[in-house]
Amino acid sequence: MSCCCSWKVTQNRLTFEFKKMEMETGKLIKELRIKKGMTQEELAEKTEVSSRTIQRIENGEVDPRAYTLQMIAKALEVDFSLFVEQETDERQEIQMVQVNTWLGLLHLSGLLPLIFPTVIIWNLKKDEIKGITRHYRNIIGFQLMILGIILGCLWIWWKVNQPIPLIGVLLGNALFSIYNALQVMSGKPYWQGPFSRR
Repeated sequence: MSCCCSWKVTQNRLTFEFKKMEMETGKLIKELRIKKGMTQEELAEKTEVSSRTIQRIENGEVDPRAYTLQMIAKALEVDFSLFVEQETDERQEIQMVQVNTWLGLLHLSGLLPLIFPTVIIWNLKKDEIKGITRHYRNIIGFQLMILGIILGCLWIWWKVNQPIPLIGVLLGNALFSIYNALQVMSGKPYWQGPFSRR
């Protein structure tokens, strides 16, 4: 790579470094292409990718493969990492949202003090989500505690004909399950219960 070309790469990278956090890869490619004064057809010719594919990439309709991004980066005279870092950040954000959603669902499974929905969700995702076992143990411990309290409340209802303690425990369990699910889904710390293992 010549000194002039290297300087252009550095200049383009510095110019668009602050923009790339805000832009999707397709929009970034379009911006760079326009800055270079190229049409989609010219970019397609230089990258050996169809102009329709370039159009779809710029519109965010397709997720370009690494090889395609390398060809585009070469044609636009920019560093390939400009696109890769953007893609990695987006994928990590999507994965984090998915993980938090599953963890939230796991906490919501404690809404009814039944253990088997929690076990099923944990069993499905235990190999995919790091840290899910800690959440699972906390939820199971809390559910077992609630089940014990419910049995005590049922005994009170049977002996004294007073359902209020049972209703209070069920309501409290529902509120804690919903609170924990919302906390986890938003990426915040959750209440782990009195017998939790940290």
